[in-house]
Amino acid sequence: MYKTSILIRISKNLLSVLILLLSQNGWTQLEKDTTKLINVSYGSKGIELRTKDNKFLFQLQSRLQFRFSTPNDTDPLTYDDYSQDKKTTFKINRARLKVGGHAFEPWLKYYWEYELSQSNLLDFRIMVEKWEWLSFKAGQWKVEFTRERFISSGEQQTVDRSLINRPFTADRQMGVEIYGHLKGSGITDFNYWAAALTGTGRGNTANDDNNLMYFGRAQWNFLGRFLDFEGSDIEFHKKPTPIIAFSALTNRSPYTRFSQSGGGSLEGYENGSPGQYRVNQWNFETAFMYRGFSWQSEWHTKYIIDKLDNDKTTTLKGYYAQAGYFFHNTFNWWPKHLEMAGRFATYRPNNDIRDNLQNESTLAFNWFFKGHKNKLTSEVSYFDYQDKTLPLAQGWRFRIQWDISL
Repeated sequence: MYKTSILIRISKNLLSVLILLLSQNGWTQLEKDTTKLINVSYGSKGIELRTKDNKFLFQLQSRLQFRFSTPNDTDPLTYDDYSQDKKTTFKINRARLKVGGHAFEPWLKYYWEYELSQSNLLDFRIMVEKWEWLSFKAGQWKVEFTRERFISSGEQQTVDRSLINRPFTADRQMGVEIYGHLKGSGITDFNYWAAALTGTGRGNTANDDNNLMYFGRAQWNFLGRFLDFEGSDIEFHKKPTPIIAFSALTNRSPYTRFSQSGGGSLEGYENGSPGQYRVNQWNFETAFMYRGFSWQSEWHTKYIIDKLDNDKTTTLKGYYAQAGYFFHNTFNWWPKHLEMAGRFATYRPNNDIRDNLQNESTLAFNWFFKGHKNKLTSEVSYFDYQDKTLPLAQGWRFRIQWDISL
């Protein structure tokens, strides 16, 4: 009943927005045949209502993600997680409603996204993109700190993100950002992002102190071709398209990690006080796509400085490498819509203790019925937990997921 009432309220709000768009030229327009005012179509971002003069665009899309997993769904985080009770699960992992478009001018864009299964407003932002070299954004969104996290969960190459996503992502934050594409010829082609954010995670409109989160990313498109944020080369790039990126951020808050739920704590940093932790981190990133082959990797370093414990500093490190290929390019018998991908990730929660680390090895298969909009993904993963004071812990996991956008 609660979720039904939410859907009713959302539908009413969407109707109000539509009426507002149609009323810009006066209420008398509503008496005319609406087919003379707007075009209705279905595109890559769902149902589209566009005015004849292209001053207004309204896009509506929903996405569902069904997942089966065994013996557990989540990544093991601690040594004890490897001995937890087995719980085979089947669930609706994500149920999203997405609304976007532009208003008044094609370069004044808006977007918001709502998670129905958890009743969370994930994204809401306004973008001013009149010039390719300089754009502006305000609201709440996933910070572009890592390629893996910024790629939509509906456009990933595996069932979910790697082992290192949890400790290193900046996730969703609220703030303002400038960004752009400095389009040069060949090696002089760059993208950039720079933002000032609250640094307290999704849903928090205020900072816990006077220290904001500052973020920057520079991406070098050294062959002069931009690579979009998505997994798998379903477009079969006809020319090699590589990028190299470097990003960094600094933040001071009670939190040592972020997720869709907002600010949180890594193991050993629970119940932080306002401004207790200064977190500085950077990420070196590569990605490449060409004729059905895709590659991406990240190398992370994170420093957690406890301001209430004589600036005690802990260094965290992690990396992953991931590749996929549509083998029908090589073997005629391989199905055209089937991709095979693999990933290896390593996380070291304290770089001073070199013998303590966690590893993930994953093999995945994607069957694309209609690109990322309708696909079936299956994967098998092997995890191991190494600690010099404990016996080796290890285990397997199998997951299969159907992701569909309507």
